[in-house]
Amino acid sequence: MTEAKKQPPVARPATTVLLLRPSMTSDALSPLEVFMVVRHQQIDSFSGALVFPGGKLEEADGDGRLRARCSGAETIADGELKFRVAGVREAFEECGVLLARKRGAVDLIAAADLAAIEQRWRAKLAKDEASIVDLVEVEDLVLALDLMVPYAHWITPVFAPKRFDTWFFLAEAPSDQVALHDGSESVDSVWIGAQQAIDEAAAGRRTLVHATLKNLELLAEGGTVAGAIAQARARKIVTVQPWVETRDGKRYLHIPPDAGYRNLFRELPPAAGR
Repeated sequence: MTEAKKQPPVARPATTVLLLRPSMTSDALSPLEVFMVVRHQQIDSFSGALVFPGGKLEEADGDGRLRARCSGAETIADGELKFRVAGVREAFEECGVLLARKRGAVDLIAAADLAAIEQRWRAKLAKDEASIVDLVEVEDLVLALDLMVPYAHWITPVFAPKRFDTWFFLAEAPSDQVALHDGSESVDSVWIGAQQAIDEAAAGRRTLVHATLKNLELLAEGGTVAGAIAQARARKIVTVQPWVETRDGKRYLHIPPDAGYRNLFRELPPAAGR
């Protein structure tokens, strides 16, 4: 009897947030920096890698009650809304940045008010002792989804042992909120220029997974925070699911040519299984 062909793992929905700021706080036109964290060596996904904050969607991210608590929700479909909500939640859990306003307010939550909210909720959310619905209802918040700009959509290749269906979003970080890794899933964090992160990985000082590398390359083209956001708003997002091709005995990881990235393929090491 022929053994049934093994099916690839299901890609789990996930969100990643690229928090941006000018490298010089006094100059909005200075080169952008992006907030990145270093994953703990002992976690299952991307251990030891330099990544953008993010993670898997939770059931509460799609709770219907949240639509009334999300600015800009009238122009966002339900399928996308939950990814943006997850992005706000993950940014808060992983680095303490909360893209939200008090109901009726124009400005984002100030750092002075955020400190108490963080003390009450950050650990609870990370431990699944509370949900994003609890946070917004108790603190009377509106999530600033209007500030999150869709940037990319990547699906892990079918040959990977763990797969994710990930939406990437850009957002300018609130100027007075302090981003810092959680010390659990992530053990270090840095504000870094996109090209600097690429160069440090090329020199062997950082580890970047392929999707992170490609989106850093794209981010570097934006130059400034405003430039990157304008570029993102103008782009047509094409879903990227890399695949492997073999040519002349060498294996290459490919991405679609119409997705807007440079360097559409890279050679894989001979012994690599992916």
